[in-house]
Amino acid sequence: MTQEEEFMLLSRARALEQEALAEIHERFYAKIYRYISFRVDEHHAVEDLTSEVFLRLLLALRDKSAPQKTLRGWLYGVASNIVKEFYRQKKRANLAALDESVPSRGQSPDEWLETRLLNENLQAVMRELTDDQQNVLALRFGFEMPIREVARTMGKSEGSVKMLQARAVASLSRRAAAAGAFA
Repeated sequence: MTQEEEFMLLSRARALEQEALAEIHERFYAKIYRYISFRVDEHHAVEDLTSEVFLRLLLALRDKSAPQKTLRGWLYGVASNIVKEFYRQKKRANLAALDESVPSRGQSPDEWLETRLLNENLQAVMRELTDDQQNVLALRFGFEMPIREVARTMGKSEGSVKMLQARAVASLSRRAAAAGAFA
């Protein structure tokens, strides 16, 4: 989607045009879901947090405080804040996640457990990265944005985004190896 197309869609959404709202949901839901799931490893929480992003968009549109220029950047910013709020609340409540998922028929319980532990280890190692590093990785691999889009969304140069990504990947590799996260 070009910047002009995004701006036109945003203009229609600010007018609360039902088709525009449906198109925004259709175009961005899966991407926002992937972005959040890259940072949160609880299926139900990811669904709830993704829905919260779109609820906040609707509230912002209704209250006339919706984004003026970039829809994608606004959605990413809200998703990032929602993830931070999620972890702050979780830390305050000191709750542990209860995994209600069921192993697929193709996986043995041992394989399912191994996959689950690998995901938990990856999430723990990811949380040790800086916010900018986490955001770059989530946007690049979770949101599947090209570097140019990530730079525009984060308000950084393409070189800066490339450096953040390289440092994040290197840091992940070192920390995962040190923690035996992928052993």
